[in-house]
Amino acid sequence: MEILNDLWLGLQEFGHFLPIMMMLVGVIIGIMVGVLPGLSPSIGVALMLPVTFGLDPISALVLLVSVYLASNYGGSITAIAINTPGTPGAVATTFDGYELTKQGKPLHALITSLTASTIGGLIGTIILILFSVPLAHLALSFESYEYFALGVFGLTIISSLAGKSPLKGFISSGIGLLLITIGFDTQLPFSRFSMDIPDLADGIEFIPALIGLFALGEIFYSIEKGDNIEVKKKVKVDLGQTLPLKQLLKLKGLMLKSSIIGTLVGCIPGAGGTIATFIAYDSAKNSSKHPEKFGKGSLEGVAAPEAANNGSVGGALVPLLTLGIPGSASTAVLIGALMIHKLNPGPELFDKEPGLVYGIFISLFFANIFMFFVGLMGNKVWIKIIAAPKSLLYPIILALSFIGSYFIQNSVFDVGICIAFGILGWVLKRGDFPTAPVVLGLILGKMIEENLRLSLIKGEWVDFFTRPGSLIIIVLAVVSFFMPYIKKKLMRKTT
Repeated sequence: MEILNDLWLGLQEFGHFLPIMMMLVGVIIGIMVGVLPGLSPSIGVALMLPVTFGLDPISALVLLVSVYLASNYGGSITAIAINTPGTPGAVATTFDGYELTKQGKPLHALITSLTASTIGGLIGTIILILFSVPLAHLALSFESYEYFALGVFGLTIISSLAGKSPLKGFISSGIGLLLITIGFDTQLPFSRFSMDIPDLADGIEFIPALIGLFALGEIFYSIEKGDNIEVKKKVKVDLGQTLPLKQLLKLKGLMLKSSIIGTLVGCIPGAGGTIATFIAYDSAKNSSKHPEKFGKGSLEGVAAPEAANNGSVGGALVPLLTLGIPGSASTAVLIGALMIHKLNPGPELFDKEPGLVYGIFISLFFANIFMFFVGLMGNKVWIKIIAAPKSLLYPIILALSFIGSYFIQNSVFDVGICIAFGILGWVLKRGDFPTAPVVLGLILGKMIEENLRLSLIKGEWVDFFTRPGSLIIIVLAVVSFFMPYIKKKLMRKTT
């Protein structure tokens, strides 16, 4: 009964002209941020922070949360259209989304992505409303042992991403793990493998590397092949003709499961939506009746990461609002916004400002619905981008890649990093090595190294297996690693 009273207070806070207008503006800006390579959700939220100085607390926070939510979805648009993930969370969407575009079915991928993102966001919001405090306590119980196990669990996904050659997948991930060792040591105050280059002292900037691997690598490889094949199939934005509702309904169970995965992983501070998308993708492939279609244009391969990505938004807000701990880079910026308006995140916020907290929850719910309609109308624009001649499209992608890489730190060096990783992506593609495991190594390497060393300082190897949380995750990692091989053997027996 108390939660109903809080929701009523939240509706009263949110139900005014300015908060509603800020939600609408935030969704539109967020999608634009997601579409532009290099502008991650955290950068989008940070760019909007100065705008909130003159706003009341509820309007300011509604604007920022809406930008955060919509930019998570926006990153999938370019991932599907031009194989360039607009945000790190959209990397897994490229595996099947871009394959569908090459098959002349971009709307299948775009509509599936939009629907999954909306459902993921809605489910994440509902879980946030109902289980904020219990989920926060669960996330708070995680220590370095669980974080290390979670990182290892993430790496086991390589067996699913590597296609027919797991060895090539592990070599690719090894490249990512080696590259992440460049920069400051996780425990000691000195820089490693930076070759006395000041710009490498802090390590390799992730976003330029990501853009280079996927966008530039694809362009270099396509130019080498002389690939001028255009998507000639003209598709109208008509849900009934382009993607039957029956096909979407078949994905409802997968979207629900992936949304829950995204929310739970999002609750863990530092894990973030990117890890959630890979875990959801791997889970979807392992449980699919047609795992062989993954990486070749599977709708399941689009729905799972997108539902998890937007589900993680609600999850990341759990430790922020209940404990004052940022669950992601974007929520770290949101802490700044709360403090600007003299609000201290934590348990007291629920007691002192229940209307504000639940007003944010309600705005998140309606932002998902508005995002769906904006995304649906925007599909006409995305199709025009996809259908543009490659001779026009490639220079635009190159320009956006360089601009996105430069403006992260206003650094020409980061543009060089983007080009270097573009060459790396091209070389890997030539040798039929998957590029996704490189990204996985870059994402998880620091997390694994830091928490392994911290755990060994505190205790012994055996502690990883005596703590229930880390033991469960390690068991899941082993099952995840061997599942593709077990499935192959079972399929051979049945045929």
